[in-house]
Amino acid sequence: MRFDLDGLEVFFPYDRIYLEQHQYMRCLKQSLDAGGHCLLEMPTGTGKTVCLLSLITSYQYANPSAGKLIYCTRTVPEMNHVMEELATVLDYRARMLHPEQPSEVEISCSSGDMEDIGGTTADRSSKRARKVYRREDSGKAPMGPSSSRAGAGGSGVLALCLSSRRNMCIHERVMAESDREAVDSACRSMTASWVIEASQKKPGSMETCAYYDNFQAAGESTSMPSGVYDLDELQKWGKSRGWCPYYLTRQAINHANILVFNYQYMLDPKVAKLVSKELGAESIVVFDEAHNIDSVCIEALSVTINDRGLEQATRSLGRLSSEVSRLKASDSQRLQQEYQNLVNGLIDQGLIQAPANDAALASNVLDPDVLNEAVPGNIRRAEHFVQFMRKVVEHLKTRLRSVAGPTGGVRSETPLAFLHRMTNGTSLETKPLKFAYSRLSSLLRTLQVSNLDDYNALTDIADFVSLLATYSEGVAKFAIIMEPNSSAIPGVTDPVIQLACLDSSLAIAPLFKRFGSVIITSGTLSPIDLYPKLLQFEPCISESLSMSTFRPCIRPLVITRGSDQLAVSTRYEDRGDMGVVRNYGAMLVELCSTIPDGVVAFFTSYSYMESLISEWDAIGILRELTKSKLVFIETKDVVETTLALDNYRRACDCGRGAVFLSVARGKVSEGINFDRHYGRAVIIFGVPFQYTLSHVLRARLEYLQTHYQIREQDFLNFDALRQASQCVGRVIRSKTDYGLMILADSRYTRHDKRSKLPKWILQFMDDSCINLSTDMAIAHVKSFLRLMGQPVDQEALQSVLLTVEEVTRMNPARPTISAGEGGAMIMDEHNSAAMASSSA
Repeated sequence: MRFDLDGLEVFFPYDRIYLEQHQYMRCLKQSLDAGGHCLLEMPTGTGKTVCLLSLITSYQYANPSAGKLIYCTRTVPEMNHVMEELATVLDYRARMLHPEQPSEVEISCSSGDMEDIGGTTADRSSKRARKVYRREDSGKAPMGPSSSRAGAGGSGVLALCLSSRRNMCIHERVMAESDREAVDSACRSMTASWVIEASQKKPGSMETCAYYDNFQAAGESTSMPSGVYDLDELQKWGKSRGWCPYYLTRQAINHANILVFNYQYMLDPKVAKLVSKELGAESIVVFDEAHNIDSVCIEALSVTINDRGLEQATRSLGRLSSEVSRLKASDSQRLQQEYQNLVNGLIDQGLIQAPANDAALASNVLDPDVLNEAVPGNIRRAEHFVQFMRKVVEHLKTRLRSVAGPTGGVRSETPLAFLHRMTNGTSLETKPLKFAYSRLSSLLRTLQVSNLDDYNALTDIADFVSLLATYSEGVAKFAIIMEPNSSAIPGVTDPVIQLACLDSSLAIAPLFKRFGSVIITSGTLSPIDLYPKLLQFEPCISESLSMSTFRPCIRPLVITRGSDQLAVSTRYEDRGDMGVVRNYGAMLVELCSTIPDGVVAFFTSYSYMESLISEWDAIGILRELTKSKLVFIETKDVVETTLALDNYRRACDCGRGAVFLSVARGKVSEGINFDRHYGRAVIIFGVPFQYTLSHVLRARLEYLQTHYQIREQDFLNFDALRQASQCVGRVIRSKTDYGLMILADSRYTRHDKRSKLPKWILQFMDDSCINLSTDMAIAHVKSFLRLMGQPVDQEALQSVLLTVEEVTRMNPARPTISAGEGGAMIMDEHNSAAMASSSA
């Protein structure tokens, strides 16, 4: 579909479009035209990704001055999905712009094979069959270098995704490593500058990476042709040329029109400098699935230190001291050169990239004076800095011992108070502490350390004191929380010191200041009005969209009591009640015996799920449950959970049916979709509040109340309901899909809870769906499944799909204006009448 949207020609790769997709793209365009930020909530399963990509790529094509599209996702599977959709959008645009050139891959699908957007069924009455563009090997849109003379998208677009070495490396030995840290270390040991220099001086003396060597040798010729490159294509391209895809991608950032990567590349100050210097202020930044973006911002600037980390840091300092002594004896000139560089300042030394212009993204860890001034004299020499860090580590050990001792306990201090005690106890000055992180980075580079993982604990401590010194003045946006025991294992003590960021706007504020358009979007942003307060920005567009439907494909049910009429809830005072435990178990058994295929159940925490499963096993509930479905359980181990998910899907595919027991805020609740028969129902037991006795949470709630006037209960309700919405939203992924959303807790009947659910869920929730017993809910379930089990009414489906003609009529009429004699303005009669009618 190629249509006009308020003066912008949009290339949308499907024959028809939903009303909410058109509304969503109009909001996006208004935001881009205004050069402002926006908050948009769109129902899950209605093609949000393809709308974003279609509108923004069309906007870039129509406005060459528009910058890069920076698309931020949470996980690698989401990144790959975005690249697939992008390839489809650009391939369609290339065909529309250059119809004389054949499409790379073009397969006509019958109407029975077409899914909802990511796929809608084509209009059967249409004379022209709908075409879907897929890759030859997997049935998806073409990726990799474009074979078209005009390039990808018909205009030479280059789209790249960035990820870690673990996901991009093609060196056989490095790929054999087990975890991310080992992969990074193996790569650095072959690509570090000093390794390359030693190898050039004495060939064969050091193992180097052939792919990196070839990439360096190619120099300026290492350009990438136009195309859409996901991680697989980047690896294929790298192997075909003999170039390292990891470093090739980072060099190609300058030339790319579209970049897709993880949130951390924009929000974590330590990672952001890898890409931020390449991005212009006119770039368009998108945070997709951004319902938890405030939590991501806080985690990026929070540091936790424990006894084990301090002991590792002590050993690391011992190794550093030995290395410094060895280097003084063998190559003192190198240490002297580092000293001179530090006198000149961090920017001159090259540790911190100088901003390309005044609007460049600055690091949140470092004050401007840290960037521009020379490193303080008392930590310039390597041996002095090592001694400086020893004092810091010993002071932190002393504080931890005092917390864990007999007179200790939980303590909370402001950064200024903690820093005051540190400077008094160690005789250290505040200013050198700001440089600790960068000074450590300089020393590790000077000592030519490849295996940085051995220094992770020391790096955390340097990060801790740099943040502490930087943000000690003014309003306390951090809190120091010292706890004698953070371990969940009974009898095990694990004292910790946490530098907890309380203000989520700190990490994202530089982005709002630098970039003209930052788009925050998700299917579950409700209540949407709290995000501007939490992130401290003013959106020019803030909208929550409803879902257009041809049948009630969602049935939200609020179960407040069991079959014995006893109220069910996970309130702390009720959760241990055997009546509640028994009713929850009986509820799950009855629902699983009624609902076919897959059922997913979410619990409020791992501990509550484990206690319930233990009780259910004791009273025979699990035995009854396994008669109707196989039972799979999410654990904290990623490998175990992945295996359980795979077997769960196999059980659903073979018709046996399964129930997956998982946890709100866990891995399954965030990135896994249970579409079609994999999720005919989602049950959430309780309201997933955060642990309200957490001292870090208490400090944040007090900060929000004091500075942003966000009441404690308002934030807790907001946070719990967005998690609940995210859980139940897993069940519906398209208009032809259907599912039950079952909220099992009496508190969901309260208006302050229920009203915070997204608009697209509330539109299906009437009074008959609220305050149900288990028996009443089962009757609703049977009625819903009977209705949804009927064949899809294709005519009804077409009624919610807009044609090009209908979309064109939705555009406001623009008057045709021309100049008459003497410069008089002449307006088209039809448009004049229309304007008069609308003004009336």
